[in-house]
Amino acid sequence: MTVSLETRGLTKRFGGIVATDNVSFRLEVGARHALIGPNGAGKTTFINLLTGVLPPTAGQVFLEGTDVTRMTPERRVLRGLARTFQINQLFASMTPAETIGAAVSERLRRGSTWWRSLGGQREIEAEVETIAARFGLADALGTNVTRLAYGKQRLLEIAVAFACRPRVLLLDEPAAGVPEAERRELLDTVAALPRDVSVLLIEHDMDLVFSFAERISVLVNGALFAEGSVEEVSNDPRVRAVYLGEDEHG
Repeated sequence: MTVSLETRGLTKRFGGIVATDNVSFRLEVGARHALIGPNGAGKTTFINLLTGVLPPTAGQVFLEGTDVTRMTPERRVLRGLARTFQINQLFASMTPAETIGAAVSERLRRGSTWWRSLGGQREIEAEVETIAARFGLADALGTNVTRLAYGKQRLLEIAVAFACRPRVLLLDEPAAGVPEAERRELLDTVAALPRDVSVLLIEHDMDLVFSFAERISVLVNGALFAEGSVEEVSNDPRVRAVYLGEDEHG
């Protein structure tokens, strides 16, 4: 199998508005793929269709060759599709250890209150420690989420998605709101994700896009406008006119 995630003729209409317009897209196994486009291009709608948050008006979504078009978001996660969100989705009352642990426990179907019981949870604790180390959170496992720097909060969100052991990971603007000084750690961590995870990055930060992606797709008015390598897309005069030149910050 060479394709992790695929759409065929994916379309979403809201009344007379076509938010996703007949998009046929392929995410290769092990891909480092970015999805870009100006505001209103339909990127978030497209991600919501991929993850099952929205039902399509027409078209299909395939995950590792299986049609998941009518599957719930929860079933897609169990089949290996995980995502992060533009807006912070963390629970303010929890710590990174509890947050990651809840995701691991849920995946193992052990319940989400694993940290309240003593003993017999070393398997979960060990995995939490391993994931925390990968995402630069080992020294903050017991810190309340609200006390973490915002860049660390975004890394924690990716860590939670990674704890689901996805084979496809959708990162929806992971650098949104992250101060410049903290973006390098986020970029390096994302770049170091294992190659058995296919990654689709939706991002306005073009430095992050060009540093991370090996292939880029451009959405304009809900339709797939251009696609190719970083060099091909960045040098495409149509893309520069529509996105990179006129609306560099999305």
